[in-house]
Amino acid sequence: MDATAMNFEAAGKVALRTLVIAIFLGTTDGNAQERGFRWVNSMPEDSHPRLEHGTYFSDAMALDVGYVVYLPPGYEDPEQAEVLYPVVYFLPGGRVGSEVKGIPLANPIDEWIRSGAIRPRILVFVNGGPEGYFDYGDFKAETSFVQELIPHIDRSYRTIENRRGRALEGFSMGGRATARIAFKYSELFCSAAPLSGGHQKEKAMSERGGEEVRGSSVLVHAPENNSWDLARAFGERRPMPDLEILVAVGSADMNYQGNVEWMEHLRALGIPFEQRIPPGVPHDLRRLLGVLGPSVEAFHDRCFAAASTGGPSPDH
Repeated sequence: MDATAMNFEAAGKVALRTLVIAIFLGTTDGNAQERGFRWVNSMPEDSHPRLEHGTYFSDAMALDVGYVVYLPPGYEDPEQAEVLYPVVYFLPGGRVGSEVKGIPLANPIDEWIRSGAIRPRILVFVNGGPEGYFDYGDFKAETSFVQELIPHIDRSYRTIENRRGRALEGFSMGGRATARIAFKYSELFCSAAPLSGGHQKEKAMSERGGEEVRGSSVLVHAPENNSWDLARAFGERRPMPDLEILVAVGSADMNYQGNVEWMEHLRALGIPFEQRIPPGVPHDLRRLLGVLGPSVEAFHDRCFAAASTGGPSPDH
């Protein structure tokens, strides 16, 4: 093990003592409100002190949508008033969305920044709507995130307002959405880390023309709005967009085989990516990060370094 890996492992063990992340599983029966879904949710009282809750008005849905933002140490210091920060958008797991689901991740992020393991960044926790970040019926979760939340964050905080200053990351259902959104909107993000996404379900959607079977229910999405067909369209673009991709899944994860097959799909399409497959890790974000430590966040730093050091910055 090299020195960098040892540092990541040590930092991860310290930070993850305080990380407790629940895996939320939503049902599909009844309407969104009956399933406990809300577009705006309350912050737990014991939330990390550097987290703050906010809302924006969604023109796409004519309602308020909540988000949670983590601001790095020093953000409010007068001496740092001119500093711009990269942003990682985190898509929590679970079909029924909530902006407060993944916020315990702020604990290790804060410690990794303070220890110097990763660059300072803003972290935004996204509400994925009642149907796993899809636009579905009157719910426009994807549209609202891409067209409304990202511009709102750029207006409200000191961000690097181009793709070299944005990364996308998500777990489970959020991992599926990370792949879809990154391939569809590669002009907005420089890197993407889909973690433990259920890509076997995305493949089934591709084979069924957009139908997603869940129990006795069938949702019908746009035929090519899945991580398999979107990867194919991405791979056919010339030149292929410069998007850094990290796929991570534990070998004991229920989505392991689906990820293996999806990675073979990416290879066949000539899409470059990196992979992390910790042995024996199940479908558990806490345990996955317990092994990977800050290496996922450090992966995004490659893009952020170009933005921070005056490297090429596209207009988007």
